[in-house]
Amino acid sequence: MEVQIYTVDAFTQVPFKGNPAAVTVLTDFLSDRLMQQIAAEINLSETAFAKEIEPNYFHLRWFTPQSEVPLCGHATLAMSHFLREIGRVNPSIPLRFQTLSGELAVEFEHEQVVMDFPASFPVPCQSCTLDLLAHIFADTEFECLGRTDNITVRLPNQAAVGDFVPNFEQIKQLEIGRLCLTAIADPDSDYDFVSRFFAPAVGINEDPVTGSAHCTLAPYWSGVLQKNPLTALQLSARTGELTVAWEGDRVKLTGYAVSVMRGTLHLAIN
Repeated sequence: MEVQIYTVDAFTQVPFKGNPAAVTVLTDFLSDRLMQQIAAEINLSETAFAKEIEPNYFHLRWFTPQSEVPLCGHATLAMSHFLREIGRVNPSIPLRFQTLSGELAVEFEHEQVVMDFPASFPVPCQSCTLDLLAHIFADTEFECLGRTDNITVRLPNQAAVGDFVPNFEQIKQLEIGRLCLTAIADPDSDYDFVSRFFAPAVGINEDPVTGSAHCTLAPYWSGVLQKNPLTALQLSARTGELTVAWEGDRVKLTGYAVSVMRGTLHLAIN
């Protein structure tokens, strides 16, 4: 059995920047075990699998090298870009995805992809997490904004986010094992806020660009800065940029993507 698979760099217009995702469109999903094995073999932060339900409506699933996840922004952007590129969707009408996070809608604005995601609002962290964060940030002022599917921490400035040296074993010990750092961007920057994201508990030490984390960051920074929409920069080694807009219980994430590689998986199916 042969499966065509592609690599798309999301949240960038430049190849080898942003966040790479592997994407493939199937007639029928493979077994969960086999899709997980493929994701581990590809070894990117996400591998996305889609199958068509009806025109402009697909079932979409995301796998890290270690597990299936309920929501992934950059792989949704990558899949949307890819489906348009190969002519599998009508870009003049919304593209819809059936996912573990409910139905997601995507629209195309010129070369950009606009994703409509559920907003996330943090709840307080447990005392054990706050104690561990105090240890992780022993030499840095920080504010824990709370917990969604990750722990979100605000640092004093952009330099503190960029210079942070993660201890992945400590981050794994957090109650969720995923940590998002954020701060106001430098005054002379083209951006409103910056971030970094670490998820060693699911096999991603540092994620290059994390769309789902911005479902929390967009409402937070919109309230703090009294601005909407906002421009965001993720300060990973690859970097990536996006525009975010908070709309009640939804967040619009807008970004570019670029296809960089295609290949064929040769699978022996017994």
